[in-house]
Amino acid sequence: MKQLRIRTLAGTFVVAGVLSWALSKLLVSRDSLGTLPSVPLAAPIVLAIIAVVLAATAFSLRSRLRAQRDRVPGAKGVEPLMAARAVVFGQASALVSSLVSGVYAGLGVFLLSHLDVPARRDQAIYAAFAVVAGIAVIAAALFLERVCKLPEDEDTEGAAA
Repeated sequence: MKQLRIRTLAGTFVVAGVLSWALSKLLVSRDSLGTLPSVPLAAPIVLAIIAVVLAATAFSLRSRLRAQRDRVPGAKGVEPLMAARAVVFGQASALVSSLVSGVYAGLGVFLLSHLDVPARRDQAIYAAFAVVAGIAVIAAALFLERVCKLPEDEDTEGAAA
């Protein structure tokens, strides 16, 4: 399984942000009313819940792996397939989160020039919270990936370089 690259996540975030910002400008310039897709209040909440689930999974796996490594009597081990599924879930969550956060960041940057309208100010706040929650998802996913990394994976990477 390949390790998730921060460059890939950052690139996805930037491209989605630029496209979202350009589409927002296009929609407002084309329509005299300036209708934009709204940022749902649930967006930052859902992203924050995903971040909490990923972080809780990472902490749980870390403590179980540590107990298994230290040969604590009665320690519950970690099945390799379960760890692999957790890593895949984390990687998928990080990729989708970088895309969604980029879209909200682009929309939020566009809305910064329209903060005098109360509805758009609220949308900018929701977009900012969604970006912060999306970054939390990415951080939790990277932490989960690091927790599940096998010790021999580190040795093979150093030998190949």
